[in-house]
Amino acid sequence: MVIGWKNIKVKKVKIKITKQLKKIVVLFFLLFPNSLYADFFEDITSQIVDNPKRLSYGVSVTDVNQDGNFDFVVTGFGYLNLALSYENGKLINIVNQKKFSDEFRKTIGVAACDIDKDGYEEIYFLNTDAYSGTKKYSDRLIDLEKSKYVDLFEIEKNQRDLNLTAGRSVVCVDRKGDGNYGVYVANYGGPTRFYEYSDNIIVDKSAQLNLAKVTGGRAVVAGHIISDKIDVFAANERGANFLYKNNKGKFLDVANEYRVEDFLQNGRGTALSDIYYRGRLDILNGNWGGFHRAYVLKDNIFQDIAKPPFDEPSRIRTVISADLDNDGYDEVFMNNIGEPNKLFRILDNGVIEQIPIDVGLEPNGYGTGAAVADIDNDGILELLVSHGESFDQPLSLYKAKIGSNRKYLRVKPLNKYGAPARGATVTLISNLRKHSKTIDSGSGYLCQMEPVAHYGIRENEKNIKIQVKWTNGETEKISIKKLNETITLNQK
Repeated sequence: MVIGWKNIKVKKVKIKITKQLKKIVVLFFLLFPNSLYADFFEDITSQIVDNPKRLSYGVSVTDVNQDGNFDFVVTGFGYLNLALSYENGKLINIVNQKKFSDEFRKTIGVAACDIDKDGYEEIYFLNTDAYSGTKKYSDRLIDLEKSKYVDLFEIEKNQRDLNLTAGRSVVCVDRKGDGNYGVYVANYGGPTRFYEYSDNIIVDKSAQLNLAKVTGGRAVVAGHIISDKIDVFAANERGANFLYKNNKGKFLDVANEYRVEDFLQNGRGTALSDIYYRGRLDILNGNWGGFHRAYVLKDNIFQDIAKPPFDEPSRIRTVISADLDNDGYDEVFMNNIGEPNKLFRILDNGVIEQIPIDVGLEPNGYGTGAAVADIDNDGILELLVSHGESFDQPLSLYKAKIGSNRKYLRVKPLNKYGAPARGATVTLISNLRKHSKTIDSGSGYLCQMEPVAHYGIRENEKNIKIQVKWTNGETEKISIKKLNETITLNQK
């Protein structure tokens, strides 16, 4: 009996010590909060050659020089536009031609897509030398012809409908599903533009497509949101958001019907994401200084399921949804300006948890844009962050720190002309999930991601299939036999 009593007493002492230790640990983290941060990211900014302080806004990912590899396009606001190509372990600017670099027109928004159906993407540079209303310099639409970059808007026949209104974001839209991309331009204090290559002339078709609304346009995304063709969601400032349902190539604003107007908020960054891993795209929408939204379609109405800390207001810029650490769950990166960036992970059942970070936090960063791409082709996404607006700063480049045992799958759909099928939806189907991703059309805010569906593979995941929903609504499914590679799918 005595021996038993002593054993019990010893156990009680151990419990008291454990509790005391916990108190000490908690107190330490309260006094030194940075010690809580896990190093999710590795800072690899040193890979950027010639990275001085500058004012930058938008970032896009496309094959600038048509060599088969993706490059980062970084806009300059009174600085050169850059095309950063990965060569010998470094990111090097490969374009210095004036039509492309164009330091005088103050470029902020950028997106790429194949508007002339030649199999290569043109680059739309949205220039904004005024805050709102009329601006001095028109936009540029850059095409590579015989090793020279040509501004298609400088050709006389294309000058009838030049955009001379200050704008923010651009997105590429294959409205008819035939590979004939148009460019939606979200203007601020003037009508929306929609440029399309028609009869060998670039024309603004916004009026005839029911898109020519005047608002404080900010962010815009396009994809399979509510229909089998490409729809458009536009997050606006000082006015209601738009949700344009595709109706035989024309558009009908159904934002009120689907409850995404959010007219009291100032929309800023947005992204399409499969929040429930159920095989359909939902809407993540960041509001400037207001509550951020996670819109999920239920009973034919979008319901906001966002909760703290995800919905807590911030000075939001770009919102990115991507699997950065190849664990099979998407992360959401919130790029903020003048306050710390934030990182979240979307778990099953719509749970969104915050990931503490140190590297990439940038508490004193003036972030204006960001984009992800596997720029070095190692199966892990790189995150490029641009800075500017009120304070010039260098670019930042980050990469998740992950173990060598993580597996991945990348799917690159090409349309019938051989160009990236931006706006198409790729769905990974397995024993554990049904996970849809959009082939990014732009422009969550000023930016555009790589035209690839990137998946990390979960533990014990098997029986993997991939379904592609093309921009015309047709679907195609294949079984996956091998991982850790990029699969190119060509539209038939």
